[in-house]
Amino acid sequence: MTSLLLRNVRPLGAAAVDVLVEGDRIAAIGPSLPAPASTVIENGHNALLLPGLIEGHTHLDKTVWGGPWYRNEVGPERMDRINNERAWRTTAQHDAATRARGLARDYLANGTTRLRTHVDIDPDIGLRHIHALLQIRAEFAGLIDMQIVAFPQSGVVRCPGVADLMDTALTEGADVIGGIDPCAIDRDPVCQLDLLFNLAQHHAKPIDIHLHEPGEMGAFSLDLILERTEALGLHGQVVISHGFCLGTIDTRARDALLARMAKLDMRIATTAPASTPVPSLAACRAADVTIFGGNDGIRDTWTPYARPDMLDRAMHIGLRNALRRDDELIWALDCVTDAAARGCGFAEYGLAPGCRADLVLMQAETLTEAIVAGSPRTLVVASGRVVARDNALLTEF
Repeated sequence: MTSLLLRNVRPLGAAAVDVLVEGDRIAAIGPSLPAPASTVIENGHNALLLPGLIEGHTHLDKTVWGGPWYRNEVGPERMDRINNERAWRTTAQHDAATRARGLARDYLANGTTRLRTHVDIDPDIGLRHIHALLQIRAEFAGLIDMQIVAFPQSGVVRCPGVADLMDTALTEGADVIGGIDPCAIDRDPVCQLDLLFNLAQHHAKPIDIHLHEPGEMGAFSLDLILERTEALGLHGQVVISHGFCLGTIDTRARDALLARMAKLDMRIATTAPASTPVPSLAACRAADVTIFGGNDGIRDTWTPYARPDMLDRAMHIGLRNALRRDDELIWALDCVTDAAARGCGFAEYGLAPGCRADLVLMQAETLTEAIVAGSPRTLVVASGRVVARDNALLTEF
């Protein structure tokens, strides 16, 4: 068993200590730890120590990261973007595996050691993207813990055969059942949700539903999701991604929905877009609803924005929620660390003996500085293995 000793590091900005890693686990944390024989020693030089960062909502299969620049001339509606993407995939002969691999490499170099990616399934591509991401997950095993969501981007009800494809994807290794806008996309919320929750029962898998629907429409869909979650006893098994309706309905209705979500341990994934009302981070925390963060798409046919850096996304979450105080900005960091681990169900996470040794060192005085300054990651450790220095990977893929 290999050993690694990080000397003179400050866990979450606390006083400097040493961290001993044995195999893929944190073995001990404390001052002046003895080094077992043959231990590799790294001097942290008083660096800030964070646990491995977590991407809670992205789309690795869609990205053009590392490829030619995509010229975006798509229309303003969601179906414009969906239809444009489907047409582009065909004409551009998009290689989902190559692009996803490059993006995953850069996530890891920036300290992300766990992520959840939604992967498209539709009548055009079938399971091609699922198979590509299953391959990428295997390549990064032991470095990035990758959850794959079988995601029906174009709908389930309106696209014959997609429900069967999702069933197959879950059998072949997808981790989570995806869904999207029961009213606005499928225009049959009862049928869509029945299909998704039946899959959840059959495969014993959690659910993650994109809910872009605003106002009363979104609240209606969320009510149906809450009803099914309670009826089937799926406590802690459902994530609402985006949940824009929670940022557009009145406060009383919002708080009533949040109270029901807390009772069922239903989680929220937010990407904190600048131009759309979003669930309030403060309101979710006050209601005891786990809310965590993600980038959504990174440089794809939908958007030219975002990059694979979860501290950068934490900063955007802080900006979107008007967080300025240091103690409040820690909430944004929580969205890409502990809350993301709870929200996605990533186990053995954190900075304590027994946790998996996913560690990030950076030169920053405080956690707030780490969020907003964009400092380099001086060292990244994944499952006890040093994999990157100064944002550059030491491992080839």
